[in-house]
Amino acid sequence: MRVLVTGAYGFIGAHIVAALARADHEVICAVRGGRANSRFPGLKAIACDMAKDITVEAWLPRLVDIDAVVNCAGILRETSTQTFLAVHEQAPAALFHACKQVGIRKVIQISAIGHRDDGEFIASKHRGDSILASLDLDGLILRPSLVYSVHGSYGGSSLLRGLAALPWIMPVPDKGEQRVQPIPAEDIGTAVAAALNRTHAARGIIELVGPQVMDLRNYLLLWRRWLGFADPRVIRIPRLFADIAAWSGERFGNGPMGKTMMRMLARGNVGAPDALEHLRNTLSFTPRSLARMLQESPSHAQDRWHARLYFLLPLLRFAIALLWLLSGVVGWWMPTAKILASAPGSTLTELQLLVLAKGTATADLILGALCLLRWRSRLALSLMLIMLLGYTCGMGLLWPMHWLDPLGGLLKNLPLIVTLLILLATDERR
Repeated sequence: MRVLVTGAYGFIGAHIVAALARADHEVICAVRGGRANSRFPGLKAIACDMAKDITVEAWLPRLVDIDAVVNCAGILRETSTQTFLAVHEQAPAALFHACKQVGIRKVIQISAIGHRDDGEFIASKHRGDSILASLDLDGLILRPSLVYSVHGSYGGSSLLRGLAALPWIMPVPDKGEQRVQPIPAEDIGTAVAAALNRTHAARGIIELVGPQVMDLRNYLLLWRRWLGFADPRVIRIPRLFADIAAWSGERFGNGPMGKTMMRMLARGNVGAPDALEHLRNTLSFTPRSLARMLQESPSHAQDRWHARLYFLLPLLRFAIALLWLLSGVVGWWMPTAKILASAPGSTLTELQLLVLAKGTATADLILGALCLLRWRSRLALSLMLIMLLGYTCGMGLLWPMHWLDPLGGLLKNLPLIVTLLILLATDERR
């Protein structure tokens, strides 16, 4: 079967693509243009943009010779270019209507378990589900609970791994009694493959849940033990402080921490009482438990690095941004006499030295702010690295006495260069 998968490079989408490839389906990956052909060698990738492709006409050329469609596209947060309305409703609606127009019957929508009151992420997802359900298609809506993988993480699953891996302590909101019913991403791929392989079309809504309901505290402890860390001191974060952290994440961050996630956890991210039985009866398979998945896949050093670095890398980025900002402030406030004294024997005039000093101070302020805001992150870090290399080489060659400064002025640039290289190497989130 020739299957078009939107959002194919996402955390869930990639596992679905892998499962369909294992089942010998011909998979066409629909992804944002700049990322085409970057994750699955040998599989065809085509460009699409769920934020812009909101007309039936935009999808018709992509559906030529396609037998089934799986829509995995989704965003947890809105940006200036991506909105819930476009990505979760308008683009899927256009895709579904295009499927109907060309006669593609099998359409699978990857949604999420939750209540509309939990946030616009869930509400918009469910409105997209309703659009599919209203059409005369063999539309199947899959709503996963908390999704994880032992072979990698992204978004909320990375955050929870990071919490589980903190040294000595493990903070949990309130008492950590929030209920979850985790399901491995690999089994979501199996569910999609099973749905496509059925002789009789599966329709309606299926909640994808694991076989075990557990509280958040025990979920985190299982991951911590799998990572090989000693049992921690569990720190209960009062609900007020957890809500403040969620508000701060919503207001100032761009990661998974936010009010939607906290509401979903507080309500309990679990399926209906008969969800697992309905899944078994409809798709003829049972998802694996978290304990079994962890037993079947030992952790590696890379897993421990990633979990421990989840909170350390943002701190490192903040420290670098603060250093650049303070350097810019000092550059503007530095007395003229001190600026001239730092370049003895220079062939530059006094005015040229002052312009150079104030110009680099201004660049420090701009790059520090961009780094802090994560705007064009890789570009900002690259410019900071180029500037630091230029400053180090220029000062080191023109005024080599600075290598011998008592406080190691230029020598301190060497670990900073390595730090920027580390931030560049770890900037990718998927």
